[in-house]
Amino acid sequence: MEQQRKEATERLLSSQGHDNLFYSEENDGVGVGDGGLVAVSNFTSILGLSILTAACITFGFGCAIGYSSPTQSSIMEDLGLSVAEFSLFGSILSIGSLIGAAISGKITDLFGRKLTMWILNLFYIGGWLAIAFTKAPWLLNLGRISLGFTNGISGYLAPIYIAEITTKHVRGRFTTILQVMVGSGASFMYVVGSFVHWRTLALLATIPGLLQLLHIFFIPESPRWLANVGREKELEAALLCLRGDKADISDEATEIKNHVESLKSFSRGGIVVDIFQKKYVRPLLTVVGMMVLTNLGGINAFVYYSGAIFVSAGISSMVGLITLAATQTVVGILSST
Repeated sequence: MEQQRKEATERLLSSQGHDNLFYSEENDGVGVGDGGLVAVSNFTSILGLSILTAACITFGFGCAIGYSSPTQSSIMEDLGLSVAEFSLFGSILSIGSLIGAAISGKITDLFGRKLTMWILNLFYIGGWLAIAFTKAPWLLNLGRISLGFTNGISGYLAPIYIAEITTKHVRGRFTTILQVMVGSGASFMYVVGSFVHWRTLALLATIPGLLQLLHIFFIPESPRWLANVGREKELEAALLCLRGDKADISDEATEIKNHVESLKSFSRGGIVVDIFQKKYVRPLLTVVGMMVLTNLGGINAFVYYSGAIFVSAGISSMVGLITLAATQTVVGILSST
């Protein structure tokens, strides 16, 4: 089947006068036989590393939301917290997320995607260290709100960065990875947190941030952000890095520049007002309504305090959390395929 596909592609190219082109599995499409430019590849090693880098912070997102469930009883015992005080610790993550989400667009547009990742890692790693070495409830809460702030921005930054560095043919496929990583991070907390001390668990949760710090040195800035700030030479260099040194990125570079210019013209024309036109009311209400109903359904309370919920239902916290982690992982993988 693959051989037939190769022969059919090469016959088609030859019939259209492209005798120097050939079918290339390595480039997921068409290559050039004389060592010249090759067609844009949907996946390269640098692109994979860039996606992994963005996925690290979303894994950390999951770690933050899943941390309080397996650690509730031990934290309350070690620090002498009341139920109300621990409830504040659990829920203050959402307050940090609201703050982060409110400024996420401005921050990422001002500093760029890579620099914003650097800044987020300071809050992320610092938050976990504050929790791991705390001796007082106020530092525990400070670390938690720092993690929430990170979650609020990374929930916007990670999908935007992946969407801006991938080609349109695989963009949706790779952005779905992020939801799997969030669920995996929470599942990691549920399982590992059932066996290790809460301070050790906090230190383990710094690993995604440390990995991302290491990877940031080797990944390019978002080409679309570079186009937005007028750095055209760096835009082309970033595209070559993502698509391959010999890739023909001229069409994609032009498309990005045109898209950015159209967005700027929309912004000058008042795009926010345009959203509220009558023809957009139904889809807008559908999206906002689904988001509101999801949160009003109590999903955050369940995620933050699922360990205590299982105990109150007469189920072992360890058994309940491990079962939840397994179910969540399987459902996440199935939903992304």
